[in-house]
Amino acid sequence: MLVSLNRNTGRHDFAATATDLPINPAGLPTASGPLPVVAVVGRMGRVTGLSRHLPPGWSVRHATGLADLRPDEIVLLAGATVGDVEAARQALPARTMIIALVDEEAPGESVAGVLTAGADACVRGGQPAILAGHLLACRRRDRADRWSRLDAQGRRR
Repeated sequence: MLVSLNRNTGRHDFAATATDLPINPAGLPTASGPLPVVAVVGRMGRVTGLSRHLPPGWSVRHATGLADLRPDEIVLLAGATVGDVEAARQALPARTMIIALVDEEAPGESVAGVLTAGADACVRGGQPAILAGHLLACRRRDRADRWSRLDAQGRRR
């Protein structure tokens, strides 16, 4: 049967392996709760074009400082230092995701320092697609962690 399928070179719309299948909206993941907001602390020029690489519904905004941050935002510290991450970790709730953006040539000690200070992720450089991938991964880890904690609480009862 596989040999017979492989010999068939004709185009079949809506076949199991077709790439042009219509998307069923019911099968798409739905967002529960507020859509993610990435709050950039630091120079916005370092993250130019980031919003084009994030999923629909995500937004990027400039925060003037730590006092301007809102709960459940993903905090992106552009040009982060160890002191910046320590200050953010002390000022923000523990559940806040903090991503440190450091220079492309930052030494390993700087990367290790911001991670040890409490950053959830550290990204060298600032290529928008790579940075967006890290933000998405952090969001997935955060959501999975929250669900696992809820599950663990349910089992304790």
